[in-house]
Amino acid sequence: MAVFDLDMIKAVYDKLPGKIAKVREKLNRPLTLSEKILYTHLWEDLPEEPYKRAKAYVNFAPDRVAMQDATAQMALLQFMMAGKPKVAVPSTVHCDHLIQAKSGADEDLVAAIDVNKEVYDFLASVSDKYGLGFWKPGAGIIHQVVLENYAFPGGMMIGTDSHTPNAGGLGMIAIGVGGADAVDVMAGMPWELLMPKLIGVKLTGKLNGWTSAKDVILKVAGILTVKGGTGAIVEYFGPGARELSCTGKGTICNMGAEIGATTSIFEYGEAMDRYLRATDRNDLADLANTVLEHLQTDEEVEANPAEYYDQLIEIDLSTLEPHVNGPFTPDLAWPISKLAEAIDENGYPEKLEVGLIGSCTNSSYEDLDRAASIAQQAIDKKLVARSEFTITPGSEQVRFTVERDGQLDLLEKMGGVVLANACGPCIGQWARHTKDPNKKNSIITSFNRNFAKRNDGNPLTHSFVASPELVTAMVLGGSMKFNPLTDTIKNVDGEDVLLDPPSGDELPTQGFDVEDRGYQAPAEDGSNVEVTVDPNSKRIELLTPFAAWEGTDLKGLQLLIKAKGKCTTDHISMAGPWLRFRGHLDNISNNLYTGAINYFNELTNKVYNTLKDEFMGVPDSARVYKAAGVGTVIFGEENLGEGSSREHAAMEPRHLGARAVIVKSFARIHETNLKKQGMLALTFVNPSDYDLVRQDDSVDILGLTEFAPGKNLTVVLNHKDGTIDSFEVKHTYNNVQIDWFKAGSALNKIREEGGLA
Repeated sequence: MAVFDLDMIKAVYDKLPGKIAKVREKLNRPLTLSEKILYTHLWEDLPEEPYKRAKAYVNFAPDRVAMQDATAQMALLQFMMAGKPKVAVPSTVHCDHLIQAKSGADEDLVAAIDVNKEVYDFLASVSDKYGLGFWKPGAGIIHQVVLENYAFPGGMMIGTDSHTPNAGGLGMIAIGVGGADAVDVMAGMPWELLMPKLIGVKLTGKLNGWTSAKDVILKVAGILTVKGGTGAIVEYFGPGARELSCTGKGTICNMGAEIGATTSIFEYGEAMDRYLRATDRNDLADLANTVLEHLQTDEEVEANPAEYYDQLIEIDLSTLEPHVNGPFTPDLAWPISKLAEAIDENGYPEKLEVGLIGSCTNSSYEDLDRAASIAQQAIDKKLVARSEFTITPGSEQVRFTVERDGQLDLLEKMGGVVLANACGPCIGQWARHTKDPNKKNSIITSFNRNFAKRNDGNPLTHSFVASPELVTAMVLGGSMKFNPLTDTIKNVDGEDVLLDPPSGDELPTQGFDVEDRGYQAPAEDGSNVEVTVDPNSKRIELLTPFAAWEGTDLKGLQLLIKAKGKCTTDHISMAGPWLRFRGHLDNISNNLYTGAINYFNELTNKVYNTLKDEFMGVPDSARVYKAAGVGTVIFGEENLGEGSSREHAAMEPRHLGARAVIVKSFARIHETNLKKQGMLALTFVNPSDYDLVRQDDSVDILGLTEFAPGKNLTVVLNHKDGTIDSFEVKHTYNNVQIDWFKAGSALNKIREEGGLA
């Protein structure tokens, strides 16, 4: 199969030396890899002065767009409103999120194609009409398919999924965004991003024994926490970085989303060259090698990293210990030697109920080969799985190859169930086999995210994250206190057995193989392709533009919810069973903030409605206010909207009448999504002002008639007892984003400029 978009990549590389020369002249210093890619993908010419990190908003021209089926629905519904005949850059849709894991790969895929036929037909026809590549259900998880087919060193892409940075494993600046951002790029518009800070992670030494690439990012998550990478690109460099496999680098970049990073990246080198050739992209590897120096960080930067990065971390891979992170947050990092103690001290359930390997983070050939080496030991040493065990291949190419080479057979003989090439349990698409769905229990996965209720909907499921090989070993131990590096297991003969460290090939010695990749090319001319949407559909709904700003300050807003503590996009717009409504804004809005904790009663989905003078569900209360023509406001705490890139978490409150979200701090993607949908995303100047908000307040937001960059707004809380509290709130809106607010949304602005409004 020919390399996708080779002419586009060649054009990028042809211009690269000249562009880099101009950047060097302008910055007058050595360059990091991230700077090389960012500055050579500017929409406009180079600025007079270098952009200030974390200060300047910059317009970029990404090379491509990728979308998964759950987010593509809303993104493409918005693109249809933009009035463009065809996407302006290469773009793809990947059907990976809507397949529920229940019985096994074959049965689950058949069921998904039946249940989701309306959605798949819509996505296929829209792709056909507007020139997008379409990857059918079963083809694989978006990020693995992108790594195998589309990612290229030195490129820039955006994707409507928070784990888009997986492509950093192939030296690409790849950033997760909301669907409205994707619409900008597909419509041929510039894409805006706050110039990221740079965090350098110097890796020395070499992985050994039980330690894997997954342990690098688990360690980094423990250091930086879930918000430590916000607004930054994490750039890995050093001799240890060069030793890692390409897919191992992808694992690290993928899970960089868990520290809030804009993206993560490794420089091009021999491991990426090997991977490109193994995935039948010799032409691309040859091209990349002609511009090798421009796809790597300058030697002077590596020699004196503290001068060029805003923050520096150093990790010795030779002494790095395997980690297990969790529960309930991906940054609670436990070295395996400390895990048993943590289980006892914190009262975490000791029994391991289920081990799950695979996902977009860890489903490469190398991952499954190393896990299979543990399964082989289980067979040879007469060990049996003491926990349930599932395997999720990352793509049909990987699945076909590991079936051919025998790894799947070994994992199944150990007791594993092979699931479809899809996200499945990682995103809540898991029909878990359990007699008590509310039981306090522990599971361990090789996934990336472990928020409460994420995998199975049970808030008492303690989900831990580790490497696939460690998960496989712990399934044999059946206990969260089992340390495979030091502890023995009794086999069926009653003998105490110690597992050997895992082993595995980086790439298949016989090469990859596949019968059907699951790719469908778009029509050469899509002008005659009809996209039909049933007006009575429960799953797809054509969009109606949001109303423009009234031109006045906002007064008399009612409090919708004052969210307490961690409030991720899972809390704001749950996935799992709600994924079926991702293309129907009104229906999916019935999950609005249903997972958030109400500050005033510490309950979920029970808030006070002043019009009804009673407590009700959050979306129910919002609909009461909307029907009465009363706007609402949402308050929250730190890092609101961390997690998935889902723009539904911004579109739902907008649809149900919320006008502003006011918090102590935002996660990057969620803040942008709110701005795109015409919402006010504001932060307290004094975080303690959060404490002033009462559940029956009427809220005014003043200063909007003079809304300007860097100029604070004023919030007035009109309390029921007649008293008033007033305080300033700040924002990060620039002039373009203020225009989005005034127009009612970024899409409305595009329509205005195209004469469609």
